[in-house]
Amino acid sequence: MEEQESKLEKELKEEDVKEESKAEETATENETSAEKEETKPDEEASHEDKKSEKKKNKSDKKQDALKEKVDELEDKVKRQLAEFENFRNRTEKEKTQMFETGARSVIEKILPIVDNFERGLATVPEDEKGKPFAEGMDKIYKQLMTELEKMEVKPIEAVGKEFNPELHNAVMQVESDEYESGIVAQELQKGYTYRDQVVRHSMVAVVQ
Repeated sequence: MEEQESKLEKELKEEDVKEESKAEETATENETSAEKEETKPDEEASHEDKKSEKKKNKSDKKQDALKEKVDELEDKVKRQLAEFENFRNRTEKEKTQMFETGARSVIEKILPIVDNFERGLATVPEDEKGKPFAEGMDKIYKQLMTELEKMEVKPIEAVGKEFNPELHNAVMQVESDEYESGIVAQELQKGYTYRDQVVRHSMVAVVQ
């Protein structure tokens, strides 16, 4: 009888131990599950952060690429504008030079006509100067000289001035009591400048 009771007590104790072990396992599982549940939102949040960071990096790369493209286009436009400005300035300069060359060519052709006018007027006798023909010639000559002056064509001063090879062309030397050596004593053909540049040198005689 005592042996049966002892055996029964032993079995009861074993069952209690098993139940306690199960309870501990259940508690451990619950704790593990709770830890997992607590960790899961953190992992999800971390995953979302990584996705957001990737998107941001991708967006930054796109913006950098776009900015680089814009800068490249701006630089290209600036260079094209500079090239156009240079082309326009060069064209304006060439056009001005062509105009100047054309104007000089026309003036050079007009100057012999001016010379002939002056020679003709110089041969008019004193008693003929007041007559209509002579007056008409004189008025035409003055009108021609006025128009040339408006175009900035001016006669070169020669007689009484020191000889200047940039303005005068000495064709002979003469003796003079009036002027010193190196001074222009006589003008054989009048010279002219156009906008301060010599179109035709004065042909002169210089005191030796």
